[in-house]
Amino acid sequence: MTEPSRREQILATAAELFARRGFHGVSVSDLGSACGISGPALYKHFPSKDAVLAAMLVSISEELLAVGTARSAGAATPTEALAALVDWHVGFAVEHRALIVVQDRDWSSLPDEARERVRSLQRAYVDVWVTRLRETDPGRTLDAARAAAHATFGLLNSTPHSGLLDDAAMRDLLSTMALRALGVAGAG
Repeated sequence: MTEPSRREQILATAAELFARRGFHGVSVSDLGSACGISGPALYKHFPSKDAVLAAMLVSISEELLAVGTARSAGAATPTEALAALVDWHVGFAVEHRALIVVQDRDWSSLPDEARERVRSLQRAYVDVWVTRLRETDPGRTLDAARAAAHATFGLLNSTPHSGLLDDAAMRDLLSTMALRALGVAGAG
C-alpha cells in the first residue's frame, strides 16, 4: 500500500477534525498543525478551508459512485449486484465514520457549486441501487426503489452512532440487516 499524498493526508485529517469539532470549530492553523505543517502551508494544497471541505465531500461521492457502479456492473445477477453494493457501502460506512458525520453536520457549509456536484453524484449513486432493486423485483415502483435505497443508506450510515461492535462484527451486522431489508437475504 502506498503512502497517502500530502493532499490525501490533509483531507483525512480534516475529516477527523471536522467530525470532532465541526467545520467552523477548526481553523486553518488547527488543520495545518494536525498535519504537521503551518496553516499557511495548507494553501499550497487548497485555496481555502472551504475548498478542503468541498474536495473531501466531492471526492468521496465520486468514489462511492465509481466503485459502486463497477461492483454492480461486475456482478452476474441483480441479486449479486445488490450484495456487492451492500458490501461496498458497509465497508465505506465502517471505515469512514468521520466523513458521514461531516456530510451530515457540515452540509450547509459546503460551497454551492460543490454542494450541487455532490448532490448530482449522490443521485447517480442512488440510481445504481434503484436499477438493481427494480431488477430484483420488477413490480417495485421507482419511488419504492428510491425509498428502499435511501432507507438502506440510513441504516448503513448510522455507524457514527451505532458502531458499538468491533469493525468485523459491525460489518456482519449491517450487511445482514441491509440484505434482509432489501429482500435479498440469501445473497452474499
